[in-house]
Amino acid sequence: MKEFDKLIKILKELRNPIYGCPWDLKQTESNLKEYILEESYELVEAIESGLIEKEIEELGDLLLQIFFICQINKERNNFTIKDVLNRINTKLIKRHPHVFGETKVKSPDEVKSLWEKNKRIEKDRRSVISDYPLQMPSLSVSKRISEQASSVGFDWDDAIKAIDKIEEEIEELKEELLKDKEKKSKIEEEIGDILFAVSNVSRLLKINPEFALKKANKKFKKRFRFIEEQLEKDGKKIDEVSLKNMEELWEKSKTIS
Repeated sequence: MKEFDKLIKILKELRNPIYGCPWDLKQTESNLKEYILEESYELVEAIESGLIEKEIEELGDLLLQIFFICQINKERNNFTIKDVLNRINTKLIKRHPHVFGETKVKSPDEVKSLWEKNKRIEKDRRSVISDYPLQMPSLSVSKRISEQASSVGFDWDDAIKAIDKIEEEIEELKEELLKDKEKKSKIEEEIGDILFAVSNVSRLLKINPEFALKKANKKFKKRFRFIEEQLEKDGKKIDEVSLKNMEELWEKSKTIS
């Protein structure tokens, strides 16, 4: 594809040691890590916005980081973009024996279980649970490891039972608080158990907990800023009004959210 080849050529020119771009020449794989994360988040935001042009732009920005890393490694004679494509092509075929082979599946859940099984065999992994990057958001990790446990049948029958588990964990936290509020490590453990249980309910309801929390953060921020704006109109400072006053404005903010 000519567009594909053009991007490779552009990056090669940018990295030319004689007449290339000084900034691009200075970049390393390590430097690009922050841009990969930034572009990934911007792409997610673009998808959520529903703006097609924005999504196209952000897909291009993320793709650039992949090509950039491949160009750096090509210069070192490590690998090229073709090696990356060959690897993913092979993986996709191998991980989909129900499409490219004789294996039969009946549902998306069966496909997921088959994927996890094949992945475990390929990587010669003893545990059903994978090791995930330390940089990966913890809610996303909890969703993934509970999915992997579910792939071998270690799961709740339905979301209601999983919600009961949340309530159980909340009661355990209350017990710890009544025992000793200063025992931070145990309290932290119980809060972690609650968050994991909530993530598990999200998974069972086919909702990504990371995205759900992101929306909750956005909603809270919008409502709190409403309180600030209303108080400012009345000539009041937020740190000088009562909690009751703020709660009244909070309830009012819900009618405009």
